[in-house]
Amino acid sequence: MSSRPASFDELDRKIVTALMENARTSFAEIGAEIGLSSTAVKRRVDRLRETDVITGFTATVRPSALGWRTEAYVEVYCEGAAPPRRLAEVVRGYPEITAAMTVTGGADALLHVRARDVEHFEEVLERIRAEPFIRKTISVMVLSHLIPESPEAGAALLAPDDAGDAG
Repeated sequence: MSSRPASFDELDRKIVTALMENARTSFAEIGAEIGLSSTAVKRRVDRLRETDVITGFTATVRPSALGWRTEAYVEVYCEGAAPPRRLAEVVRGYPEITAAMTVTGGADALLHVRARDVEHFEEVLERIRAEPFIRKTISVMVLSHLIPESPEAGAALLAPDDAGDAG
């Protein structure tokens, strides 16, 4: 079953692809590439935003430039059945957690954590482990990104306490 609106066509796909490659591409540039006027492209982009096909526009930033020099994925194992809603409440309290999701398999959740350094990561991990319903964690440190242009290789937040040092 598809979650796309029925009116999503090949021109929409080309517009979305162009914006994913460079969200700063003008409607006129996209229109020239796909054979539409800039006004027609804008109308389509507006519709794609209204129907949640396009959910936003972001800048991809080199994390180390913002003070995030250490990155890891943390598998979280909970006591009993921790509801996703409760997990979401907890992870929102950690600015270092840049993504969190429930998963299949042995773990209950997977967290993407960025930190200033290994010591900061260890402190974050200890705070996570101190949550009352966390039974255990398994961490994997990221060494390098094999697809450096992927969204996961970027960051949207400044590192805590280091925001002024990013320049």
